[in-house]
Amino acid sequence: MRKTIFKKLEAQGLIANYNRLRKNLPPKLPDRVHIWDETFREGLKAPTVYLTYVELVRLAKLMDEAGVAVINTGFPALSEDEKRTVKRIVNESFSNVILTASAEPTKNSIDACLECGIKEITIESPFNGLNIEYKLKMTKEQVLQQIVEAVDYAKKHGTVVNFNLMDGTRTPIEDILQIFEAVVEAGTARLAIADSVGFIRPLSMRYLISHVRDGLPESVKKKAPLSIHCHNDFGLASANTLAAMEEGVSYLHTCIAGFGERAGIAPFEEVVTAAELLYNIDTGIDMGKIYRIAQSAEKAFAMPIQFHKPIIGENIFTHEVEEEVEEMLSQPLVYEPFPPEIVGRETMIFIGRNTEQTLIQKLLENAGIRASPRQMDELFRRIKGPQESLDKGEAQMTYYQVKKLMKDLLKGYTMDEFWRLVEQVTRQRPKMSKNNKKQVR
Repeated sequence: MRKTIFKKLEAQGLIANYNRLRKNLPPKLPDRVHIWDETFREGLKAPTVYLTYVELVRLAKLMDEAGVAVINTGFPALSEDEKRTVKRIVNESFSNVILTASAEPTKNSIDACLECGIKEITIESPFNGLNIEYKLKMTKEQVLQQIVEAVDYAKKHGTVVNFNLMDGTRTPIEDILQIFEAVVEAGTARLAIADSVGFIRPLSMRYLISHVRDGLPESVKKKAPLSIHCHNDFGLASANTLAAMEEGVSYLHTCIAGFGERAGIAPFEEVVTAAELLYNIDTGIDMGKIYRIAQSAEKAFAMPIQFHKPIIGENIFTHEVEEEVEEMLSQPLVYEPFPPEIVGRETMIFIGRNTEQTLIQKLLENAGIRASPRQMDELFRRIKGPQESLDKGEAQMTYYQVKKLMKDLLKGYTMDEFWRLVEQVTRQRPKMSKNNKKQVR
C-alpha cells in the first residue's frame, strides 16, 4: 500500500514524482538495506541518560518486532554494570535481530564481550593521523597490527567480527583500503565507515564511498558488505546515510529519534521512511511501528522529541483549518507528503485563531446547526480567546522554567564540580593542569 499510492497518483496525472525517474536512481542503489540500531551504544551517550533494564529490553523487543536487523547492545568493557546489562540482554529471546557489542581492539575489551556470551563483536578504532598521534599514540604500523590481531583473537573465540572505522570520513582513502583489506583477510564479516564528528556533506560522502567500493578487491567486497555510521553535527546525518546508500552501502546505522552524543546520529525513522518512500527500497521494517517505537524511546530517555521533528514530531501531520475541511480530508496528500498511517500516525485537524469565521459558519451549516449572529460572535470569541488572552511574558517564563528543569535533569558534573568532589572524597587537592580546568557537562 505505502508504495503503490504514489504510483496511482502518478498514473492519474495528479503528481509528478521525480524520485522515480530512472536517471535519478543511482546505478549502485541496493535492492535491500538492513537497519543497524545504535540506540544502546550511541543513544546512551547523551548527557546523563540512563535506561532501566526493563526499558532497554522493551525497546529491543519493539525493534526486533519491527524488523531491525542488528542491535548494538553496548560496550561491555565500559564497566561491570554495562557488562551485566549486555549479558542479560543476550540471554533474552529475540525473533530475528542479531545482537552485537562494541569493543576496542584489545584483548581485555574483547574478553568483556566474550564474558557476556555475545556471538558478534564490533571492533572500533580510528586509523588516521590525527587519532594515531593524539589518541592512540602509536605508530601507524602498530595500530594496524593491533587491529588485525584483535580481529584474529575474536575470531578464534568463535565470534562473528565487524569492524567500525572511527573518523573514517576524515581518513585518506588509501588508508581506508589498507585497513579494510587487512581486517577482512583476518576474518571481518562487515565493514563500517563512521562520520564520527559529522563533518562531511552528501556529495563528498558519495565520492568517498564510491572510491572505497571501487578500490576494494572483489574478494573483499563479497566477504564483507559496507556499513555507514553518520553523526548529525551539521544536521546532515540522514542525508549522508542516504548518500552512502546510493553508492551501494547496505547496512545503515541509526538511532531512535536520532538520540546520541552531541547532536546524535542518523534518526531511525527518517532513514527508514526515506529509503522506503523516496527510493522504493525494502528496509525490512514494519513502518507502522515507527511512531510507537519513538514514543517509547522518548519516555525512556526522558528527552522530549521536538514538535517539528520530521516523521515523529507532533506537528508533522497537524493542520489548522484554513480551507474546506472536506477537501482536506478527502485527499490529505494535498497537504502531507505521505499518509500518516504508514508510520502509525493520523492526521489531526484543529480550529484555531487563523480559521475564518465564514468557514466556521459553513461547518455548522453542513452539520445542520443554525447559529445566530450573536452566537457566532461568542463562538468565535471563545476560539480566539485562549491564544489572544495568553500573557506572552508569563508563557515565556513558564518556558524558561521548563527548559531549566530539563537542563538540570540532563546535567552532569562540570570539571570544577568534579574536582571538588574528588577533593571531598580523597581529601587530596589535585594539581590542576590547563586541560583539567575545561568545563564539561
